[in-house]
Amino acid sequence: MEKVVSCFRRNPDAAARLLCFPWAGGGSGHYARWGRLLSGSVEVLAVRLPGRESRGKEPFVSSMAQIVDEVVDVLLPVLREAPFALFGHSFGAFTSFAVADALKKRHNLEPLHVFLSGASAPYSQTRIQAPRRSDLSDDDFLRWMTSIGGTPPELLSNPEVLKLFLPALKADLRVVESYRYDRPEAPVLSCPVTCFDGKEDVPHDLQAWKEITSGDFTVRMLDGSHFYLKDPANEEILLDYIRRHLETAHMDYL
Repeated sequence: MEKVVSCFRRNPDAAARLLCFPWAGGGSGHYARWGRLLSGSVEVLAVRLPGRESRGKEPFVSSMAQIVDEVVDVLLPVLREAPFALFGHSFGAFTSFAVADALKKRHNLEPLHVFLSGASAPYSQTRIQAPRRSDLSDDDFLRWMTSIGGTPPELLSNPEVLKLFLPALKADLRVVESYRYDRPEAPVLSCPVTCFDGKEDVPHDLQAWKEITSGDFTVRMLDGSHFYLKDPANEEILLDYIRRHLETAHMDYL
């Protein structure tokens, strides 16, 4: 399990586990901080995808199904042990939903809560009509990366770092751009779903996510653009929201 999932701070007495999925090109490192900040009541697990960090020598995945199969196979015993929730930002929102969908359909296992950030529902017109970014030239791609913010300028201007960074990012975008999910005829989940987004980000169809669940559905907009969650003030709001909802859901679970 350690190859696929990082746990930066073990907490066997946690009210719940929060399984976090990285954004395109990202790794598990961002969620190490979350593991410390939530350590009182939530144990944070972060998915580590092939082609980065300690899995740098492995080939990138080419489909969403590969990610889902690996995560579900590895984590199923752990997720059956205790209540859990899912969080994903941007590309991670799609992967977290795809995993939740597979867990429910294959194993009748459902999270306490699904937290989705910075992404339209995959079956929404906003998503279907979105331009493909993975086919851009490197120069155009970097201009787009600069426009959405969140990536340090010194990284974008460092050719050696870009050689390591761009292949993972483009590989993830190819996966999500080819991911298809039909609009559900009936809710897939019954747990609460919360969508977060930055007020200055490009518009996402967050309301369309409501169709995946028969449970409570909430949208929270925070100041900032696509990587609003990197802002310390927003991070505090986000983690406080997650903590409170998981502690409350844990009491209901018991």
